[in-house]
Amino acid sequence: MKEKLKPTLGTLQLWGIAVGLVISGEYFGWSYGWGAAGTLGFLVTTVFVAAMYSCFIFSFTELTTAIPQAGGPFAYSRRAFGDTGGLIAGIATLIEFVFAPPAIAMAIGAYLNVQFPEVNPKLIAVCAYLIFMGLNIIGVSIAATFELLVTLLAVIELLVFMGVVAPGFSLANFVAHGWAGQEAFSLTSVSGMFAAIPFAIWFFLAIEGVAMAAEEAKNPRRTIPRAYISGILTLVVLAIGVMVFAGGAGDWRTLSGINDPLPQAMKMLVGNDSRWMHMLVWIGLFGLIASFHGIIMGYSRQFFALAREGYLPPSLAKLSRFNTPYRAILAGGVVGILAIFSDGISFQGMSLTAAMITMSVFGAIVMYIMSMLSLFKLRRTDPTLARSYRAPGYPVIPGIALCGAVICLIAMLWFNPQIGALFVGFMVAGYLYFLTTQSRRGAIAQTSVAAETD
Repeated sequence: MKEKLKPTLGTLQLWGIAVGLVISGEYFGWSYGWGAAGTLGFLVTTVFVAAMYSCFIFSFTELTTAIPQAGGPFAYSRRAFGDTGGLIAGIATLIEFVFAPPAIAMAIGAYLNVQFPEVNPKLIAVCAYLIFMGLNIIGVSIAATFELLVTLLAVIELLVFMGVVAPGFSLANFVAHGWAGQEAFSLTSVSGMFAAIPFAIWFFLAIEGVAMAAEEAKNPRRTIPRAYISGILTLVVLAIGVMVFAGGAGDWRTLSGINDPLPQAMKMLVGNDSRWMHMLVWIGLFGLIASFHGIIMGYSRQFFALAREGYLPPSLAKLSRFNTPYRAILAGGVVGILAIFSDGISFQGMSLTAAMITMSVFGAIVMYIMSMLSLFKLRRTDPTLARSYRAPGYPVIPGIALCGAVICLIAMLWFNPQIGALFVGFMVAGYLYFLTTQSRRGAIAQTSVAAETD
């Protein structure tokens, strides 16, 4: 018998997961895009990416509700394109969700280092892993309730940030040097906008992780569409608002290469000793914690689903007495902690944080492409599949999402050849391991058929 996850999550908890998975992207990471494109160029890039994500989520929801499994994109692509299609989507999703947490953990360390300069940020990052892996192991209902709480606090804090800096907002500050460091638009600006794509994607990266909680959702055909649609609308408003208000607080160029842009932006207006400043650092941690905690939940379900179907060692599909995939949680944690202690390694002149963000985005974009291709394929080959929610504007809306994702992938490969080559290396390694699992996958498939027959 295969291990099964129990449905315990409602709409509000799923919204908390959807927004919480992503909301750290509003606190850090995106400002690296200013370094490539400038404020105005990055605004254009962000609007493009927001449109792509909106179309993607409205389309992806059809797959999530029709096939509510912990594997998410892996399950959809496998049904559409067989084992190899499932492998491509599954490994890409795993890369996305395994490389995002160490980047977030390092940002948690940077935020707390503002208050405690004597404490090593790496030590804080490792402690964050230990605490939130433990919380995820205790149980999904407790974990999801905690996720909802910290997400609500993080959203409130972003609104407070915008309210505090609004009186000092200057449009002149925001537009100064706004086209890739220049005052006027040029071809260099276009190049910068394409180079900044990974950091615009970081604003929304991992919202699709709700799909990996679908097996644990109550009535997923109703609760998931509500969570997804309200979640993407929440995130678009917050992303544009945070970016514009931070850019108008002062010289945005001082914020373009750091892990704590919001506290530093607020410091420009209220000073280092302001109570608002200290509140942002402390409550702002909830945004990072929400994403960190939620993505741990996401990568563990992807490890679990791949192992359950024989793509990874079966031991990773074992459940604890709390009905959580504890070995999968620990496996991703080991990778993340190793990445944290690799700080100092540079790719293409990027900091390790920026490089991990870019690697995570490569995984996401490949997964988005596979998901949209799966949507088109299943509409044609599996018309009887129960679809309680259907993508609006089909095939135009899914087509926009697919074309946008392909454009993003091409741009990322062009501007990030070293990280792109490393990503391809991970995919090839996954495929080579996949070739050794044929007999195990066949045995699992036979067991599943026998169980369904009984």
